[in-house]
Amino acid sequence: MSVQTTTHLNFRGDARDALAFYQSVFGGHLVVNTYADFGMPAEIPGSDKVVFGLVAAENGFRLMGYDIPGRTEGGIAGGGATHRENNTTITDQALFVAISSPTLDELQGYWDGLAVDATIVEPLAASAWSAGFGMLTDRFGVTWSASVTAE
Repeated sequence: MSVQTTTHLNFRGDARDALAFYQSVFGGHLVVNTYADFGMPAEIPGSDKVVFGLVAAENGFRLMGYDIPGRTEGGIAGGGATHRENNTTITDQALFVAISSPTLDELQGYWDGLAVDATIVEPLAASAWSAGFGMLTDRFGVTWSASVTAE
């Protein structure tokens, strides 16, 4: 028996933009269904927002997202911030999304894509446990932990 987990992010009105951004970084296909697609009358505010969104790529990347009804201020629900202080990661965020790749070159490509308009928490560089590790908070408020897979 096997199990697959998929990160599901809850956004405050910009899930479509976030999912399209993640597709541009990781590739794959994008599925977006709106509240109107599932029966909400089109004239109701928010009917064009995402009720089901998925990015799935051949490289194994999978991420889901949706818009919380009635929320329009943008960014991920829960918010919070992450930063480095005294060589320690300090956060009040409920979660990070962790990605790994077998090589630094491959990871660097994903990092460079995610880093557009992001806040770098820890630059991507060699660490005591990995040939490459870094953390950033992207423009949607999602913090990513990126590392080269340990062999």
